[in-house]
Amino acid sequence: MGTVVFPDAVLKVFYLASPEVRAQRRHKQLNDKGNHANLAALSRALEERDKRDAARAVAPLKPAVDAVSLDSSEMTIDEAVDWVLKKYRERTQSERPGGTA
Repeated sequence: MGTVVFPDAVLKVFYLASPEVRAQRRHKQLNDKGNHANLAALSRALEERDKRDAARAVAPLKPAVDAVSLDSSEMTIDEAVDWVLKKYRERTQSERPGGTA
C-alpha cells in the first residue's frame, strides 16, 4: 500500500514473516473462529499467493524503496506494534525543528 495508496507516508513498513509462521497464525485464526483448516494447505496457498502478488503488474508485493522491513516471525502483535511506533517516533522526531537529525 505504501507505494501506491500512501506514496508520501512518513513511514512505510514492509511486514514479513516466514511462510510457516504465517500459516500457523492463519490456522489458529480460523480454528479460533470454529473453522477447520489444514495447515499444510494453508502454507501452500500462502506461498502461491505471495508468488502471484509479487509478479502482478499493478502494485506488486515488494517493499517501497524507502520502506523499512519488519520480520515479525518471532514477535507478538504487541511487540510488532511497539516496533512500528518506535520507528514512527524516530522518523517524526528527526523531521521536527529541534529534533535529532
